Formats: sequence, structure tokens, C-alpha cells
Amino acid sequence: MTRVFSGVKPTGHLTLGNYLGAMRQWAAVDQHRSDALFCVVDLHALTVDHDPARVRRLSRQSASLLLAAGLDPGLCTVFVQSHVDEHARLSYVLECVATDGEMRRMIQYKEKAARERERGGSVRLSLLTYPVLMAADILAYGTDEVPVGHDQTQHVELARDLAARFNQRYGHTFVVPRATNPAVAARVMNLQEPASKMGKSDDVGPGIVYLLDEPDVVRKKVMRAVTDSGREVVYDREERPGLANLLEILAACTGGEPAELAEAYDSYGALKKDTAEAVVEVLRPVQRRHQELCADPGYVEGVLREGAQKARGMARPTVDAAYRAIGLLPPVNAAR
Repeated sequence: MTRVFSGVKPTGHLTLGNYLGAMRQWAAVDQHRSDALFCVVDLHALTVDHDPARVRRLSRQSASLLLAAGLDPGLCTVFVQSHVDEHARLSYVLECVATDGEMRRMIQYKEKAARERERGGSVRLSLLTYPVLMAADILAYGTDEVPVGHDQTQHVELARDLAARFNQRYGHTFVVPRATNPAVAARVMNLQEPASKMGKSDDVGPGIVYLLDEPDVVRKKVMRAVTDSGREVVYDREERPGLANLLEILAACTGGEPAELAEAYDSYGALKKDTAEAVVEVLRPVQRRHQELCADPGYVEGVLREGAQKARGMARPTVDAAYRAIGLLPPVNAAR
């Protein structure tokens, strides 16, 4: 079967964008058609200033929400990145294949480093090198496909480059993966800043709908969404980004097409009301299942324990092969 790997970073509460752009696709399609692994990538949360207790709390919550969104441990592997040592083991080996120039061209590093320089500060070294850790996440499992949003495609391209370079220099070791992007709502935008992604790292803001927002909170945020000048409801991502974002969210929630949905509305108010109700209904079963899982923490812990064990068994042969290929001496007890 095709091997699929993807993950969520516990740097903030998961959002509607995470669900419509990725998690729902993982549950409805990817876990059924492939040998799929889904991971809470907690090591990536350490690249910025953070509260350790909060990272642990958000990691548990993210794992619970992955299961609440419909991931079935009987069909896929759900685990936490730091529970599988092979990620860190492989990351260093790949750092020995990557170049400084490649890391400094990564868009997220360039943007965050520039912001910190403006404040008179600096970023952590791990922010520069974390794309290599992401490549290790992918390559350790012989991944064929990585379902990601468009903003993460550059990182999958790096994983492809590193895999191909390693294979050429040291012998065929890694599968060269490819990125796959959902066709609709691959990038849900901030309701107040439609030019910006609806990111989970920003803890406050009326433009972000979180998966655990109460229905009335969801309605208030959607009804206050920024729209564009003019009265006609049309779908135009370039000229009417606020309106296009609402139409794409409604389309993702109802299964329609944004341009066709626009034809049914003659006012922004009606569109906002229908979009708000559609979002509430989409989130309702996720929130209900999450409440059930919170009442049974032992179940979630068991899923993560078994998932890590399974993931470890899948990754270790590939990582051991990479160690041998690059020239590292095997442990003495393994050599006997």
C-alpha cells in the first residue's frame, strides 16, 4: 500500500483550518486507502520560546482531537514524535547531507528571523534546522505521500532533495516522497486578515475558529468576518479575498463549489449566517467525541503507546540502514 505520513504541531489550539485543510481528509480518505501514520510533532514546538507544561497539554489535546476527527487506530498509526527516537537519530544524519544555504532559504525561517532582528533579538538554531527534522519525520517511514497545505510544500521538496542526494552519495536508502494538496480549503484564511493563514500559534484573535470553540463563539467570529468592498457576492480569490474565504469555508463544510454557492446569495449577511451554521455543524461531532475521549484518558494513552511502538518498528530498519550507509559503525552487540 501507499505509505502516507503527516502531523500536527502542538504550538497552539487546533483550528478550523487544520480540520478542513488536513485532518478531515486524513480520516475520510487517507487512512482507508493507505498505510498511514499521523503524528503529534512535539519536537517542532521547541523551536520557539515555549512553556513546557503548555506543550505537554497541547500535545495531549492534539492527539485527542486527531482521534475525535475520526482517525481509527485500527486503520492507521497515531503517535507522538518524541516517543520514537528514530526521528532525532535520523535528523542529525540528514543535517550532514543538507547545506546551510538550503536552510536559510526556507520561507518560514526567513520570515521569523527577520521579525526577530527587527526586535533586536535572534532565533534558536533549531528554527533554522527544523526542516531537516521534518524531512527525517517523513523519510524514516519510507513515505510515498505527504498530505500538506501549500505553505508546507517547500519542506516536502527539501525532503525529496535530501533523499535523492543521500541515495546518490551513499546508496539507495530512502523512498523519495511527494507532496499532495487537498483541492478545496487547502488553506483556510484568517477571518479578520484574509491574506493570512488561519494559524494556531496565535492564541487570541477573532479571526481564528478553534475546533473546541463553543457554537455561539463560532457564530460570533464568522458573523464578524471581514468582507470586501461592493455588494455583489462573487467568488474571486484575488480581488475579493474575504468573501472568497467565506465561500471556500462554506464549500468545504457543505460539499459545494465556491463559485456556484456565490450565485445563491445576494447579501453578505445571509452568506455569513449560513457559513457560521455550517461550521457549527461540522465541528459538533468532533467536539462531542473529544469530550468522550477526555473522560477516558487511559484510552488515548494506550493508543499513543501502541502507536509509538508500531512506528518505532517501522522506522528503525530504515534509520539503521542510513547509519550503515553513511559510514557509522554498528553497535558491538548488533555486530556479533
